[in-house]
Amino acid sequence: MPFDVVLLVLLGACLHATWNALVKSGSDKQLDSTMVALGASVVSICALPFVPLPHIAAWPYILASVCIHFAYYQLVGAAYKHGDIGLVYPLMRGAAPLLVTFSTWLLLGETLKPTMYLGIFTISAGVLALAFEARGGSGQAIAVALINAVVISLYTFVDGRGAHIAGDPIAYTLWICILPPIPLFAYAFATRGTRPVLAHVGKSWKRGLFGGAGSVASYGLALYAMTKAPIAAVAALRETSIFFALLISVFILKEKASPWRYVAGGIIAAGALVMKLG
Repeated sequence: MPFDVVLLVLLGACLHATWNALVKSGSDKQLDSTMVALGASVVSICALPFVPLPHIAAWPYILASVCIHFAYYQLVGAAYKHGDIGLVYPLMRGAAPLLVTFSTWLLLGETLKPTMYLGIFTISAGVLALAFEARGGSGQAIAVALINAVVISLYTFVDGRGAHIAGDPIAYTLWICILPPIPLFAYAFATRGTRPVLAHVGKSWKRGLFGGAGSVASYGLALYAMTKAPIAAVAALRETSIFFALLISVFILKEKASPWRYVAGGIIAAGALVMKLG
């Protein structure tokens, strides 16, 4: 994997950890995840005039991705409602690269060097070690996190292919960020009522805009990297977001971390190094 691609993926991983921390620290996890989607949509609309339309062959992928991301945002909110970020985030992000690796091998015939596979499994071991260290989560939180790992692997596969077909990965990213708030807010209005949802929007729009901008940038960088390197390798390197989440929790949120978390962070960093050497 080229060094500049590695740096871009690491930057995206840092941004991803940041917006997830915003959702976890919010007052209403379900609506806050929807607000991040809205913020991402607003940012994407502003950038839309500067990119071409995706090729027509990419639109089935875009529509499929919107449906998948609806499920993703709902599950993110549910996971943080039932469990700590130290439990559900590693499970969601740690199981996904393994699923992506096997799905791209089965469906695309995409093969990697042995050292790349070693890096993938090392990163996954690190993030799963963080999850097992966090003993405060419920069985429901674990179940939701693992279901979302399947959803993450699904949209990674769909969007990796769609970005190739679209002709412009940035344009593809913008469109898959613009549309999800439509079903998300339709669902929120139907289940929560119009007035409470709008009240939360008025109170949390800054959080949503900031988190949405980070979400767009994070995913856009990943999709661009997937056009320059194997999908499974990029998806695994993105899991260094767990390491950034640990840094945020310690140095910004002032949360105490056990030695196990530092060990797991070192494992993740080692996995990223193995992938670079591969």
